[in-house]
Amino acid sequence: MRTEQGLVSLSILALVAIGMMVGGSQAAIGMPPESAPLIRHFYKVHNTCANVEPFVRHQVQLVWANDKTVAPKLIKLLYADCMVNGCDASILLDGPNTEKSSPKSRGLAAYVLIDKIKQVLEARCPQAVSCADILNLAARDAVYLSGGPSYPVFLGRRDGVESNAAWIDFPSPSSSWESTLAYFESKGLDLQDMVTLLGAHMMGRVRCSNILDRLYNFNNTGKPDPSMEPSTLTYLRAECPQKVRLGQPNPLINLNPSNPTHSFTNSYYSRVLANKAVLGVDQQLIYGEDTHDLSDEYATGLQDFKLGFAFSMNRMGGLKVLTGSKGQIRLNCRMVNK
Repeated sequence: MRTEQGLVSLSILALVAIGMMVGGSQAAIGMPPESAPLIRHFYKVHNTCANVEPFVRHQVQLVWANDKTVAPKLIKLLYADCMVNGCDASILLDGPNTEKSSPKSRGLAAYVLIDKIKQVLEARCPQAVSCADILNLAARDAVYLSGGPSYPVFLGRRDGVESNAAWIDFPSPSSSWESTLAYFESKGLDLQDMVTLLGAHMMGRVRCSNILDRLYNFNNTGKPDPSMEPSTLTYLRAECPQKVRLGQPNPLINLNPSNPTHSFTNSYYSRVLANKAVLGVDQQLIYGEDTHDLSDEYATGLQDFKLGFAFSMNRMGGLKVLTGSKGQIRLNCRMVNK
């Protein structure tokens, strides 16, 4: 694989992943510099909540047993938190002008599960575990339950005390790969992280309104996206009519029609390479030389994808973290402490 744009070869990724498993701090190669204060087993080391990880895992298991979409919901919620103002749980705050209130956050879910985990932890380890750490642990556990990697999560984050809807700057679902890469790089991530984290679209659902342009009016031509594979176009048009009846909800469809059980799979990349991606931003991966090469590598190597996913989730989870005396440990994830 080429390294011109800061890509890390998957052989190096494997070594880093192994190092992360046995190492004690997140100062590993390739991690965001602000994540360095995070450590493994933070709550055990500080004797504040030694069993935090099994407590979180049990609550995630209870929900996952009846709702397999909890994995993509938690990944999306973590992404929405970390990529806006860093991993400070600001996406969880209620209020009239918070990130959660933004129309761009309308599809986010799993807040109730985070509330439940926080309630359990406050009963067992009062005022100890941050909502930001809970979100990172819960996402990891849901990924594992779905068949993905069980990677170590470095801990010690504290919760932010501010949230602003104006901070929301997610790229469009129709963005070019170049503009999406510029967005990821502006947050401290790279091309490899972008291609890998877009792979989270292997599962989950999306509203039809996000793809109507591809199906009916691509680039204002009045025609569908010519790159879309014909049978995929036919299927998506049947699921997403151009207009819905008055009062009819905006339909939800699977981001990966090949994966109705929302399991961890590399089939997303096979669909991208076959021009069967649902979102335009995903289909764009075939147009960059490095994005195409990495998509091809992941499509033919599930284990490579698992290693890459664990690595990039850890990198994202270390963005602009608050540690030490910064921020607070919220008692309720939906509001700052009084």
